[in-house]
Amino acid sequence: MTVDAGDKAPDFTMATDGGGKLSLKPLKGRKVVLYFYPRDDTPGCTTEACGFRDNLPDFSKVDAEIVGVSRDTVAKHDKFKAKYDLPFTLASDEDGSVCEAYGVWVEKNMYGKKSMGIQRSTFLIDEKGVLRNVWRKVKVKDHVAEVLAAARAL
Repeated sequence: MTVDAGDKAPDFTMATDGGGKLSLKPLKGRKVVLYFYPRDDTPGCTTEACGFRDNLPDFSKVDAEIVGVSRDTVAKHDKFKAKYDLPFTLASDEDGSVCEAYGVWVEKNMYGKKSMGIQRSTFLIDEKGVLRNVWRKVKVKDHVAEVLAAARAL
């Protein structure tokens, strides 16, 4: 399954860092930056998370909530957040259902070895729950700035 700009964002409920739960529905009325990343505490994922962290004041000015999603456990998310002082929610999609709903669980080919994994992707959801921007196969460099510019333009 895949979703595109203009589609209604698939709702979800996921466990989060700190023992919480997060659903999309209660975030209506705010912009949501939902970004999917492969693994906590790996180089690209850390750079991306710290980029969102460092730009959080600017995202807050445009009333945008940042939510990071991977299939890591809540315990791993807690350690990752503490290590890098991440001030936004990390959600755990351990069963992969949200990754499937957003079309980010894909076959990857790494040095000739095929495996399933999360394709680094970001979704900008507007206040009405509609996908306004979709970035797939994200390259970390300059990505946060692109997402912020799109959130400002909404």
